[in-house]
Amino acid sequence: MIWHQHSFHALNLDQLYDMMKLRVDVFVVEQNCPYPELDDKDRIPSTRHLFAYSAQGEMVAYARVLEPGVSYADASIGRVIVAQSVRGLGVAHELMQKAIAIATEHWPTHNIQIGAQQHLQAFYQQQGFQACSNGYLEDGIPHIDMLLQRNVK
Repeated sequence: MIWHQHSFHALNLDQLYDMMKLRVDVFVVEQNCPYPELDDKDRIPSTRHLFAYSAQGEMVAYARVLEPGVSYADASIGRVIVAQSVRGLGVAHELMQKAIAIATEHWPTHNIQIGAQQHLQAFYQQQGFQACSNGYLEDGIPHIDMLLQRNVK
């Protein structure tokens, strides 16, 4: 796989199309959840778009890394997606490790928070995140907020 990390304005049109297609294919179509996918957070200059292409040229993984104060007081990782074609191959773990590294590089004095789909709580715990909220519904899907606490001041 070939990994990329860009700001919104550094994305080329094919990357932008592939990113939006993967996000809509999984979050809207596969999960049958119409929601406002385009939320203006993509275009914030500090937002980092992390994604990977397979050797066949298919975007197979994506995550969005946001600066503190955009979604939570801490840095955050969201829109975490792995295409069906590579699920179960460890791509999600690699994606999260890279996203955590990006958040750490850009905002080293902040923890990292996520709004996780509840059925993935154990997966995120493997990445070091711990639940920090009660469960709640977001767009009809059970979620839980989770925090990766780091030794920050």
